[in-house]
Amino acid sequence: MNAKSKPPSKPNDSSEPPQSHLIIPPIDISEILGFLDLLRTKDHGKEDIYKLANELKMEFGDTLGVVRAAELLNLVHTPGGDVVLLPLGEKVTKSRISQKKEIITEQISKLPIMEKLTAFLNAQEDHEASRDEVLDKLAEVLPNEDAEETFSNLLQWGRYAELFGYNDDDHIFYLDEEEDTDPPMSSQSSSSESRDSN
Repeated sequence: MNAKSKPPSKPNDSSEPPQSHLIIPPIDISEILGFLDLLRTKDHGKEDIYKLANELKMEFGDTLGVVRAAELLNLVHTPGGDVVLLPLGEKVTKSRISQKKEIITEQISKLPIMEKLTAFLNAQEDHEASRDEVLDKLAEVLPNEDAEETFSNLLQWGRYAELFGYNDDDHIFYLDEEEDTDPPMSSQSSSSESRDSN
């Protein structure tokens, strides 16, 4: 009697992104912008990573970090050993400073780790948490990463995108929510109505 064959394994149905997609590289946004400007000058916006490292006078590992950061934001992609400027990355290079920030901010806000932390803070009272609470959350989400380093990198990008703020005195991490500064309309409407009735 033949042994029953095992049913084919089902693909992973988890909607959780790979951990590599959750890690914020220790790269400043200005480094990404400078890298994009350089890549745009290349034929078809494409160049070998080693050549870019030499031109930038950077260690290859450091160059990979910048490439990884730009790729995380969907500004470039890396077929083989090359880096290719994507349409969104090209748009960044052609935009004014304010438009550059708008594009980068939107891309940062879409990152899975940013979405996770935003959801975490939204669930907290006053949409804030202590530094230790955030570190615990990051250790839970990224158990194989250094939570302190992740916190620092995440805060840097989050501040640039005006998603998060951090109070250094109280060690409180919070959602950077815009406050409504418009004056209330009720009093204006009442006075206008009273004038019209006279």
